[in-house]
Amino acid sequence: MKSLERKVVAITGAGSGIGRQLAVQMAGMGAALALSDVNEKGLAETVELIGPTHRLVTSQRLDVADRAAVFAWADQVRKDHGTAHVVVNNAGVSLSATVAEMKLEDFEWLMNINFWGVVAGTQAFLPGFLAQDEGHVVNVSSIFGIIGVPSQSAYNAAKFAVRGFTESLRQELAGTGVRATCVHPGGIKTNIVRGGRHFSDIHGGKADTQALIKEFDSIARTSPEEAARVIINGILKDKPRVLIGQDAMMMDRLARSMPSSYDKVMLGVTKFGRRFIN
Repeated sequence: MKSLERKVVAITGAGSGIGRQLAVQMAGMGAALALSDVNEKGLAETVELIGPTHRLVTSQRLDVADRAAVFAWADQVRKDHGTAHVVVNNAGVSLSATVAEMKLEDFEWLMNINFWGVVAGTQAFLPGFLAQDEGHVVNVSSIFGIIGVPSQSAYNAAKFAVRGFTESLRQELAGTGVRATCVHPGGIKTNIVRGGRHFSDIHGGKADTQALIKEFDSIARTSPEEAARVIINGILKDKPRVLIGQDAMMMDRLARSMPSSYDKVMLGVTKFGRRFIN
């Protein structure tokens, strides 16, 4: 896809962070937008940021954990815009808990959004893409879809699953006009920790939400604006895989060079980080 001008882009999680910046930047490139988020206030703020002069914007409250609602939204996008060319499955939440203490209902809550929401978003738009032999599925995984981290087993599970799902999809789409990209952001300055559920910190202690926010903010070096620029570049260049931030690139190299022992390095990093932050 060489240009987004006059293309219809559907984005989940568009009420803040990366999703919001994707919407703002894509609007500036001439794209029509179908935006969704469970946070109606944030979604309205995104639409306002784009501005009233950009008339090709629709928005809808959407909980991506509701599969029927995701498919209904895709149908509505086609009714409103006539078609769709790109879907960015971006909506996500966080959960911090050790495997021993994690409640299954919290695990299911995260998986229903971070993984099944991606699956539903993909399947809802894919038939239309294939029928027109043009489209791009963009699924947001994470740096935690590359490495495992203590207290993030649920998040790791979902993001590794998104990675495997998208890489398989990409191979299935070979020979068609439809592309699939898996995005692996590192630390991005968003509100994901503020809106998450937290029971343990990364060091194995009891979670202090404010301390977790402080820790996350101290290591999240990439702005949502920059993350959006990198993702858009990936779409325009049909990149199968997009790493965002020096931390993502470094962890990717670490995982590939030390696949059986990178955890020892990570334990050392987290111990150092604990001393540094406290």
